[in-house]
Amino acid sequence: MILKTNILKAINSKTGDGFEPFYLYESRKIKEKCSIFQNITYPNKSIHFASMANINPQFLEIVKGEGLNIFVNSPLHLDAALKAGFSGSEIIFTSSALSVKAMKNIESVGVLVNLDSLNQLALWTQLFSRKAVGIRCNIGDYVKPYASHAGAFIGKESRLGFTHDEISRIPDKSIIKGLHLYVGTDVFNIRYFIDCYKELIKIAVEFPNLEYLNFGGGFGVAENGDRQFDFEEYNKQVTKLMYEFSEKKGKSIKLILEPGRIIGGNAGYFVCCVSDIKNRPDKKLVGVNASTVQFSRPLLYPDTANHPVMIIRNGVQVTTGAMQLTTVYGCSTYSRDIFTDKAVLPELQIGDIVVLGNAGSYSASSYMQFLGFQKPEEYYL
Repeated sequence: MILKTNILKAINSKTGDGFEPFYLYESRKIKEKCSIFQNITYPNKSIHFASMANINPQFLEIVKGEGLNIFVNSPLHLDAALKAGFSGSEIIFTSSALSVKAMKNIESVGVLVNLDSLNQLALWTQLFSRKAVGIRCNIGDYVKPYASHAGAFIGKESRLGFTHDEISRIPDKSIIKGLHLYVGTDVFNIRYFIDCYKELIKIAVEFPNLEYLNFGGGFGVAENGDRQFDFEEYNKQVTKLMYEFSEKKGKSIKLILEPGRIIGGNAGYFVCCVSDIKNRPDKKLVGVNASTVQFSRPLLYPDTANHPVMIIRNGVQVTTGAMQLTTVYGCSTYSRDIFTDKAVLPELQIGDIVVLGNAGSYSASSYMQFLGFQKPEEYYL
């Protein structure tokens, strides 16, 4: 990956002797992805950015400015959304195993809520009588679940959502105003999305007061950037599906989508510095002044996270030289503090700047205090 001139200049302006690791974001790329979802041609829609991907206030300011609403799944992120200026009606809250305290707090804000189980629905009706609510659905194995590095989201292996049997046992379906579905993560297969959506629609006919179908997110982001999600085909298919279902219901049903990583995934960079080098017979070990608790996708997904590595030396990107297999590791003593063990890089020097790409989502937002390193600063272009 070749760094654009403006990115290179921005990185150089913030690095020097003793600099701390930081994130850098291209606001333009974030806005472009927001626009793609806003341009879906089905008119009765609401696009909610999934805040787990990035909860930085400036990131939220950008997506809000582009007309997106927000999806949260915790009280802390709900507070962040409210502080960012989202109103209750612009927020979707979907979670599981909510306590009475959490449920009362969420309901008081006036957000759209999707519940996860029969017990949660019973608690909701006990607390708030016949107040309408949505539910998260598990379509089971009616569609073969997509194998995901992040676990199971549908099917018998998933803990999430109402199963078909549990849906049949809802005592009063008239208070259900929406159905929520999340089919997987990093999915590129449009047919899989549509097949799953069709199964949800089969369930939807059982609910007389339905107002929306929430198809969640999961839109594919290629780790190496060599594959793009087919938005044109997705738009065509989902728009057709929603028009057909609305006609069957005799009213316009709202389409809700919750894109997360795809909004900012390729807009971010994590920047750190080579602080040590060790030679081994079969590879080079390169230590940096950062830890994977500060950039944790490689820690959470060691077998699948693949962030392109770029090197800057004396203000210029290094793109030539003898390449060798390189492990880039963090500056703790934790054995799994490894950014990558399969990078092919030129000969490095202490002081070189290391830039990891595709760092705009689920990177800064998953910072941990586990090893005692400070949260990196985040900057925007």
